[in-house]
Amino acid sequence: MINEAQLKQQLLQGCDSLKLNLTELQTSQLLTYVQLLDKWNKVYNLTSVRDPQQMISRHILDSLAVLPYLSGPTLLDVGTGAGLPGIPVAIVNPNMAVTLLDSNSKKTRFLQQVKSELALSNITVVHARVEQAELPKFATVTARAFSTIDVIIDLAGRHCDDAGSLVLMKGVYPEQELAATIEGFSLQDVVSLEVPNCDGKRHLVRLIKN
Repeated sequence: MINEAQLKQQLLQGCDSLKLNLTELQTSQLLTYVQLLDKWNKVYNLTSVRDPQQMISRHILDSLAVLPYLSGPTLLDVGTGAGLPGIPVAIVNPNMAVTLLDSNSKKTRFLQQVKSELALSNITVVHARVEQAELPKFATVTARAFSTIDVIIDLAGRHCDDAGSLVLMKGVYPEQELAATIEGFSLQDVVSLEVPNCDGKRHLVRLIKN
């Protein structure tokens, strides 16, 4: 059984470390999302993380750690999978229009269910391959554990607005990926992230469209 009080405490402590103040509604929505993820994961295998407490740190807090580095009114989350980082971002930033893109129909069914149950009007779910998707341009395009930087630029760069940004979530510092030729984008910076209760390195690569 999920210990809701324990999960809530873990979430709030983690957000406190990230200097995020959640409303009661946002706290409730994030916890319901974890419950839905736990429930659907047993059937659909949405994530390799099985423990709800691990989901809080490795999925929710990991996603929320990027919030200060996202700008603009629109966000495209490429290869979103179970909705990461898109759903936590959409919950905590209701003024941002977030599009969740994935080619796996089981995952997009789950995302539609989350959107419906949590009444997230700022989310759009798109079932398509990134290179074939017909979409408007976005202020920010993000991806978490999707592919290498050059491949993401190749597949998703066209979805970025002029002077828009690519914000890519990585583990260890991606030295080899950054050494490859990056076309159409300039490296803005690589941010080292501190994620509460998370072992391992986390880095954010930010690129600006030329």
